[in-house]
Amino acid sequence: MTIIKINAITVPADNGDELARRFAARAGAVDDAPGFEGFELLQPTDDRNTWLVITRWADEESFQAWSTSPAFAHGHRSEAPQDGKPAARPVGVSSELWSYAVAGGSAS
Repeated sequence: MTIIKINAITVPADNGDELARRFAARAGAVDDAPGFEGFELLQPTDDRNTWLVITRWADEESFQAWSTSPAFAHGHRSEAPQDGKPAARPVGVSSELWSYAVAGGSAS
């Protein structure tokens, strides 16, 4: 049964572009994880400041295996200092992980 994991990240308005840039830089990093079915980064289009990272997994075990893997740790580390500049700061101020199962929908 497909499960959905949603990371709701609160991002100040002036950090949204940087969050999108960082996700783009890691595009495809999770694609080969066993049980991974898809990913979307949703940007708010209203006055909210919560971005949603939505991933779909074949089952809870697949998600847990990825979230405890070295690949996960590597993808979620702080960016290292470069060219004498300090390490990049986090762009989000908080996040929450939500978990859902598909209960209905349409094929399109």
